[in-house]
Amino acid sequence: MPNYRDRVVIDPAIRSGKPVIRGTRITVSDILDYLAGGMSMIDIVTDFPDLCEDDIRAALAFAADRERRLFSYS
Repeated sequence: MPNYRDRVVIDPAIRSGKPVIRGTRITVSDILDYLAGGMSMIDIVTDFPDLCEDDIRAALAFAADRERRLFSYS
């Protein structure tokens, strides 16, 4: 699993503290929505040149880790 901690940051001053890709205002949830809507990684990096495929993988890893942590407490 990619180390998302180098790429995904949470800063209260950026997008109200939502997890974003470092150096951008693109949230993890934006990326997940694009993927769920049928965009490929290449489509996303074409539309958002500040992103690379590793950023998208980091967003997926972050979401998977958050999901695991959420359900490990129930």
